[in-house]
Formats: sequence, structure tokens, C-alpha cells
Amino acid sequence: MTEQNIPYKIYLSENEIPKQWYNVRADMKQKPAPLANPATGEPLGFEELRPVFCDELIKQELDNDTAYIDIPQEIQDFYKMYRPAPLVRAYCLEKALDTPAKIYYKFEGNNTSGSHKLNSAIVQAYYAKQQGLKGVTTETGAGQWGTALSMACAYLGLDCRVYMVKVSYEQKPFRREVMRTYGASVVASPSMETEIGRKINAEHPGTTGSLGCAISEAVEVAVSNPGYRYVLGSVLNQVLLHQSVIGLEAKAALDKYGVTPDIIIGCAGGGSNLGGLISPFMGEKLRGEKDYRFIAVEPASCPSLTRGVFAYDFCDTGMICPLAKMYTLGSNFIPSANHAGGLRYHGMSPVVSQLYHDGYMEAVSVEQTAVFEAATKFARVEGILPAPESSHAIKAAIDEAMKCKETGEAKTILFGLTGTGYFDLVAYEKFNNKQMVDYIPTDEELQASFAKLPKF
Repeated sequence: MTEQNIPYKIYLSENEIPKQWYNVRADMKQKPAPLANPATGEPLGFEELRPVFCDELIKQELDNDTAYIDIPQEIQDFYKMYRPAPLVRAYCLEKALDTPAKIYYKFEGNNTSGSHKLNSAIVQAYYAKQQGLKGVTTETGAGQWGTALSMACAYLGLDCRVYMVKVSYEQKPFRREVMRTYGASVVASPSMETEIGRKINAEHPGTTGSLGCAISEAVEVAVSNPGYRYVLGSVLNQVLLHQSVIGLEAKAALDKYGVTPDIIIGCAGGGSNLGGLISPFMGEKLRGEKDYRFIAVEPASCPSLTRGVFAYDFCDTGMICPLAKMYTLGSNFIPSANHAGGLRYHGMSPVVSQLYHDGYMEAVSVEQTAVFEAATKFARVEGILPAPESSHAIKAAIDEAMKCKETGEAKTILFGLTGTGYFDLVAYEKFNNKQMVDYIPTDEELQASFAKLPKF
């Protein structure tokens, strides 16, 4: 079968849903640096992490060597409610662009939470339940992670406390109400109900918040309440492990039709969807079996890979979390109120950071007006209103397809469409009314933040 005869949507069977997660760290020659104690700089082990994370998740976080980890049957059964997710050939987009490129996207928005985040939310909630905990705390930027976690906690009967970045809390009230409908408590961050929230508000009056702020509050509440643990929707090794189901399914669907992508693109905020999409393909590249071009796409307003530094930094603004070696803008950096709330994190996954540092992938940053132009073009021809985060990948995919038009090369492009934008209509309204503005931090702003990086 030629690529021209491939169906619009490629579905795997229920039996082809992955039974194991793939741990790309097992094939990395240079492992990501371990989480470190901010006081001593020493690596943190299992016991030091227990007050914050669930036991089984800590084991996954620290496991750099096991290539495949079995997915518990209960989680496999839950996955069957919305997986396998379709791989779509973007015939209509190809035609609209008049490009010889062949474009595919892995659509992860076809579930109640509206994004890929449910893949890890159910896992983390499951292990919390298995450990006999009362509930979990977390942060959320765009609200996709908070929505997914509230759904997973409702399913398993766990309490869920969500600290939502203030700008998103205000811009996306309906996302907030979905979380509340699932039983979660949702608080705008930084709040006045935690010690660290009060401190951040005092130091940054009128701040719109950041993921780093919300993480600090969620961790403070978790460690000060018995029977609770903190869970995170991106960045951590364990989350990228769970999200590998995206890439495993995408690769299985492409293999079924003998298709090999030349370019694989994902939006990059904390690294979960990008890491999940590229993982099995990256494994082949690391093992020397195949070669691919990987592109991480981030907002120009929060450019951790393209303008950050590779260093140990706090994972949160309140500086109460462990240090992670990652590309970072500094934990004190609070980005402008970009509508792609899920990409407003100051750092990047240690796994993604290490792969980028070692030259296995590229990174580009794009301005949000250009992102919404791409999102609108995609929506009009493909029939899906994409999330602002996912639209960064759409923008880069269109750019690569247009390069193919210029050169006449028929390259195969795969990108991740990680969520829908139906709760992001305030952003689309601003774009349609031509009220959207772009903000790019100055070198001076970034240098001021870099100067505050921890030294040990």
C-alpha cells in the first residue's frame, strides 16, 4: 500500500494498546542527572523523596535501566475507555498547503479530559490509591492536567486539590468548572492560603502566577497533610514514561502501513507530550537503528530550550522542591500571560534537556500570534479546534511542509496534537479581534533570572 492510499484515520485494535511503557533512559548513553538536594547538592534517593511522591512512582522516577515496564491490568482496562487514540493523515491540510509533504498527527484529545494528560493522571492516581492515601495535590497551567487528574481521582475515589495558575484560572473558568464537577477543589495560584503563596504575592504584587508558583503551593500542602502526596503532570521521568503510550501507538500505526517519518514534532513546555511522542523513535536513534529529525517547539515568551541555560535549578518558584538539571530560565522567571498556559514553565524535563544537550533534537521558539494563525488554518481544514499548546507543533509542521513545497521534497512529518482548544475560546477571541500581542523576554530579563540560579 502506498502512502497515498492510507486512510484518513489509522486505528489500532484494542488488543494493540501497549502493555508496557517504554523507558527511553535505558537507551540513553548519557543519563539525565539525578534530582539533587538543594542544601548539599547530593543526589536524592528513595527515602528522601518519600514525603513528596508515591512509593511506586519514586521507583519509576529513579529507574534509568529498565527499558520496558509492565502497565498494571487496572490501568490497561482504564486506557481502553479512550485508547487507542487515532493517528490521522492530514490530507486536507496537505491540500490546503499545496505541499508534497505527507503530514500525520497523533490525536490525543479524544477523551473527556480533552488531552494527553489522562495517560499519566490515571497512573499516578492508581498508585496513590494502592498506597492507601487519602488524596493528592497538584498544579495546573492550562487546566488540562488538573482536569485529567480530577477525572482520575473521581474514578478511584481520591481527594484532589488543584492549584491553578492565576492567569489560566481567570481566562479559563469553564476548565476550572469541569475540575470542580469531578470533585476537585481548585485554587488560583499564587493564593493566600499557603505560606509560599503569601510570600510570592508579597514579592510579586499583582502577579499572574506561573507553574513554578503553583508547584510550590501544591508541594507545601502535600507534605503538611498526612495521607497526601504531590503528583506532577509533566517534567518528571515517571511522567514521560507513562506518556510513551503516545509514541508506541503512533509507531505501531505507522509500521502497519510501512511508513517511516522523517521529522517528528512536539510542543514543549515541561516535556511530557514531546517526550512521550518521540520515545520509541528516539530509542531507535539512540541504538543506531534509524535516524529521525526531532523538533521541540516552545513559546517565544518562555523559551527554556532555545534561550535557557543547562544547569541545576529549583523545579518551583518557592524553592522548596528538589533541584533538577535541565534547560531553565530560572525558577524566579515568571513569563508573560501567554495563552498557551501549559507551556509557561521555566524549565524543561531532564530527559528532554539531556537529549537536546547531546544533540539528538532541535528546538525552535514561535510567537503566539503566529501560533494562532496556524491553529486557525488547521481548524478550518481538519475540523478540530486545537489547544494553544498543540498549535505550536502545528505551526512548526506547517513551516516544515512549506519548506518541502519550496524544495519539492516529499518528506513525511509526524506531530502531536495533544489536546483540544474548546476551553481556550478567550484566547481565540483575542486573536480574532486582533487584540493578541506577543511578548519576548529581553536578554537583560533572562540574565537577571540566571543570576539567581542556585550554586553549590
